[in-house]
Amino acid sequence: MPEDPKRKGRPPKLEGKRTFKIDVRFTEEEYKLITEMEQALGVSKTKLVRARLLDNGAGIAINAKELICGLNHIGAELGRSGNNLNQLAHYANILNQKNILSPVIAERYNMLLETHLKTRAELDTSLRKLIRILGH
Repeated sequence: MPEDPKRKGRPPKLEGKRTFKIDVRFTEEEYKLITEMEQALGVSKTKLVRARLLDNGAGIAINAKELICGLNHIGAELGRSGNNLNQLAHYANILNQKNILSPVIAERYNMLLETHLKTRAELDTSLRKLIRILGH
């Protein structure tokens, strides 16, 4: 087909053009649920239904706002725990300089620090998995 020089706008899509349409009817409750998901996830109804149908339910619908709030909370908690660890280490150093640091306290601190570091590594692994899942 020869190109019309007067035609303006986006060029026609040659591959992956969606030409088929499926009509679906929902109950009022179902439609409200879909509308709530649309608003919460920030995804159009069409994209939401297409993802659920074509991914055979394997797709993960995530409430981005809730996820970001949760990650923000985790970051704040990690910051607080880091501050607490620094304060405890500082206090332990002061006691150690005065030769009044109990070996039991030092051992307990080291155990707690080791547990904290393992938990933080697990959190890091989980966040990396989440990022990979969201990237697909």
